[in-house]
Amino acid sequence: MSTPAQVAGPVQRSRSQLPLHLPTVPEALASLLRTVVVALFLLTFVLQPYLIPSESMEHTLLVGDFLLVNKQAFAPAGTLSHWTMPYRQVARGDIVIFHPPEDLYKIYVKRVVGIPGDRLHIEDGRVTVNGLPLVEPYATFEPVARNPLGDEFPAKVYTDPEVDPVWWKQLQSLTQDGELVVPADKYFVLGDNRNHSKDSRYWGFVSRQQIVARPLVIYFSLSRPSTTDVPPAALQAADDRLGHDRLLSARLSGFARWKRIFQVVH
Repeated sequence: MSTPAQVAGPVQRSRSQLPLHLPTVPEALASLLRTVVVALFLLTFVLQPYLIPSESMEHTLLVGDFLLVNKQAFAPAGTLSHWTMPYRQVARGDIVIFHPPEDLYKIYVKRVVGIPGDRLHIEDGRVTVNGLPLVEPYATFEPVARNPLGDEFPAKVYTDPEVDPVWWKQLQSLTQDGELVVPADKYFVLGDNRNHSKDSRYWGFVSRQQIVARPLVIYFSLSRPSTTDVPPAALQAADDRLGHDRLLSARLSGFARWKRIFQVVH
């Protein structure tokens, strides 16, 4: 008996048998170049990381916090600002990254408490703007020796040698009825840790052109001591057991402030 003829057809291959396409050297280089260009663009025009070195913004920002900042939020309005990230005016309560007037090569981070046109006064450490007390849930007043500059501002007499004499002279002409009048295009900034911050009380206003960025998020935080911290108690062994596993886990858990990672800054 003759067998039916077999019909020839295309051979079906399984997915595991499909040939893989490996990128050529030019393709790999082009992909790497695109990645580098995008990264450089973001770091140059949009985002940039910063490390907090001091306690002046505690407890909003801690020593050892790494910030990712938006360089376009407060940049001068233009084409780039409109299609990368939303641009807006600097507002009272904003945390800003800026070049201080005392040294334009430095970068500081403080909070805006006075905007152009505001009439500002500090009494017993509390800020009053335009006759009304400023609500500041972020402000911290850690114990310190009495500081006339921080307790009463503006004052008629300053004895603190850290006050910029040029600022002191300017301050007198801008004070009306015991209140500091913030000029156009200028901002008055303070650290959240009021008793441990060198800010506008010491060196004056920040101009609009000196503000370069706004903090977005804490992307990492190292456990680093602050000069205002209470020294921790010395670690003592409970007995003579080696305890290597406990010591290692303590070091790993204490290496970073894990709960602060990806915390939005406001």
